[in-house]
Amino acid sequence: MAAPAGVVTVITSFPKEVTDIYKKEFERLHPEIRISILNKNTNAALIYIERTPRGQRPDVFWASAPDAFEVMARNDLLEPLPDVKNPAAPSRIGAYPINDERHRYFGQALSGYGIMWNLRYLAAHHLTPPANWSDLTRAEYFGHIALSSPSWSGTTHLMVESILQGAGWDEGWSQLMQIAANSAAITERSFGVPEGVNAGRYGVGMVIDFFAFVGKRSGFPVDFTYPDINNLIPASIGVIAGARNHAEARSFVAFTLSDQGQRLLLDPRISRMPVVPYDTLQGKVAAGYPRLPDTVTRSSRSFDAALAQDRIRLVTAMFDQTITFPIRELRTVAREIFNAERLLAQRPDAQAAELIAQARRLAFTPVVAKRDLGDAGLRSTFYGRGDGDPSEPLARSTQQSIALERGWNTHARAAYAQAIALARQASARLDK
Repeated sequence: MAAPAGVVTVITSFPKEVTDIYKKEFERLHPEIRISILNKNTNAALIYIERTPRGQRPDVFWASAPDAFEVMARNDLLEPLPDVKNPAAPSRIGAYPINDERHRYFGQALSGYGIMWNLRYLAAHHLTPPANWSDLTRAEYFGHIALSSPSWSGTTHLMVESILQGAGWDEGWSQLMQIAANSAAITERSFGVPEGVNAGRYGVGMVIDFFAFVGKRSGFPVDFTYPDINNLIPASIGVIAGARNHAEARSFVAFTLSDQGQRLLLDPRISRMPVVPYDTLQGKVAAGYPRLPDTVTRSSRSFDAALAQDRIRLVTAMFDQTITFPIRELRTVAREIFNAERLLAQRPDAQAAELIAQARRLAFTPVVAKRDLGDAGLRSTFYGRGDGDPSEPLARSTQQSIALERGWNTHARAAYAQAIALARQASARLDK
């Protein structure tokens, strides 16, 4: 059934705090149009749009994941809108383009990824604030970290890819596995991490920056930093091809990109960076609010969104099969290794040191190494959209992928069991 004239359905992963502000202000300016919000995580939104016939689809897609817009554009699921972009917006942010060159989607806000912490929690546990991703692998943070899974959260997928592309595939996976081994929780949604840090349930969280800014400006005792490996990328918006109310949808997209829509990003409940220079907005910028040139300087790597989207099934499957599902075993590995290393520091022993090194190699080496990424079978199973059919849902699995994933899980659990045994053997030797 077609939507009534004047109703724009926006499918988005953004929280209600963001969408309500835009909905209220847009409807105030355009009382003849109503905004209806359909909230889905990014992967679910892609599948929903693909499976819905033209003429029945939602009108606007609005999300933080640039790779999702690459998919939408590649599959002709977005309408070109050559006349809605804000002329004050730069063409690029660092090495990353703000808008699609064919005008199918537009950068609407800017975000980076980093580390958030609760000041009171860290003080109570005598912890120092971390500065980089590598800090989160240290023994002092064991049991104090929260993160999400890239299969549950599009923003977490981008954070994981930022680390993999910045540190390199093998080193990036080793780092991610060690951070997860230090975790207190792997939350089901990305916003579960900052909520837990705000409340003091977790000491440290891997988050998209605006979650931390909102918490800080709301009075929670939290702080945030951008690690050296970080990428500033745009959250984007566009009109869906086959939308029910194209003209009204175009009006909403244009509003979010306008100076008035950009000023709303400075609202403490949103706290995102606009894509236009602050001095064009005539709005009050809070002290400590990140400014574009400073943040770009911190962004030390370019981000390949096409690569991130091409291998999303590989990355999410590896993360879940070797981290999310066997997380208890992985945490046990970290606990036993840290215990052995503590004893080794007190009593140096070459044989014990070698046992610990073996345990680390077993536990923190990815099941798919960089040298394996060119394998034709792996690429045909986990890269692209699956079976060569661009209409297939992103989450579609084949018997071959199921077999490989089971093998990864079995391999990971066996490696963790061996690593635990080796670490305990080292401890026993040192504890005589």
